Amino acid sequence: MPSRNPSRTTPSRKKQHVNITLTKDVGFRTKTTGLEHLEFVHNALPEVHFSEIDTTTSFLGRRLNLPLMVSCMTGGYADAWTINRELAEVAQETGIAMGVGSQRQALEDKTYHRTFSVVREAAPDIPIVGNIGASEVARMESVDPIQRLVDLIKADAFAVHLNPLQEFLQPEGNTDFRGVLSGIGRLVNGLSVPVIVKEIGAGISAEVARRLVEMGVTHIDIAGAGGTSWAGVEALRRKDREFATQFWDWGIPTARAIRDVVQLKGNNVQFTLIASGGIVSGIDAAKCIALGADLVASARPLLLAWKKDGRKGVHTLLNRWRQELKGVMFLTGSSSITALQRAPLVSYGAA
Repeated sequence: MPSRNPSRTTPSRKKQHVNITLTKDVGFRTKTTGLEHLEFVHNALPEVHFSEIDTTTSFLGRRLNLPLMVSCMTGGYADAWTINRELAEVAQETGIAMGVGSQRQALEDKTYHRTFSVVREAAPDIPIVGNIGASEVARMESVDPIQRLVDLIKADAFAVHLNPLQEFLQPEGNTDFRGVLSGIGRLVNGLSVPVIVKEIGAGISAEVARRLVEMGVTHIDIAGAGGTSWAGVEALRRKDREFATQFWDWGIPTARAIRDVVQLKGNNVQFTLIASGGIVSGIDAAKCIALGADLVASARPLLLAWKKDGRKGVHTLLNRWRQELKGVMFLTGSSSITALQRAPLVSYGAA
């Protein structure tokens, strides 16, 4: 039976999720992103100067130094304040975007509001993205509660995460997904900022993306399979782990999801395509962009870098990714992110 005091259980669950992702092996076991099957065609005549390669892009009306976002992770419990503040500081210094974790707890009470609002305090100049679960959106008759969450962090956009697999396996999950699409439509028409619809690691299919675009959604994060398995995270929280483990590798691989969804673009259909799900290097990021993504997002690798060496660890990781991304751009003759989107990839497997 679900808890009668969600304001107490939500912070506990959020803390458990972060602790499990930091201390347990929750990666996919048999399924990969598919990116490892793809290779760039080497350009021995790049005709560009490495120092002049431009990795900047625009996202939500703001300039990014890298086409990268710290994906939605946490907030809503005491320890999240430090995590979000330090990740936001690095994002501000690096010039990348950042999303906060689900703000459901902030709807329940004000106890941990600053674990969310600290992100904008620490990062005044970058795109900040709010976040709520799909099942919450389906039950709302008004956009006013979500607009308050937007205002809490001065968000540039608001993400609705689609997580039916996680809700199905979560001991306290909500599996009533009736009305989610119409709820998203209300947000699209009523919020003061754009709506981003994202998965959390099981991928978005072309058909789902089509329905979202038809509803007016202009930003889609495919969040494919191959990185963190949230079925695995929930399996580790359940008493009957064997049942949940059967779904550990459920989902659409990241490379396949990008390829399928990007085909919807054209014929007056335009949207921002964000690629996440198992992005662990600048080369992965470059492959996603060459497949058609406009932006790349990552979560767990940045969180692990923070755990190991704080802000310094995150800076070190991002600097390496930046050099790897620029290296790919140089070796493919791509002087800009737009040019990288046209760089040829070849497949050596079933990606």
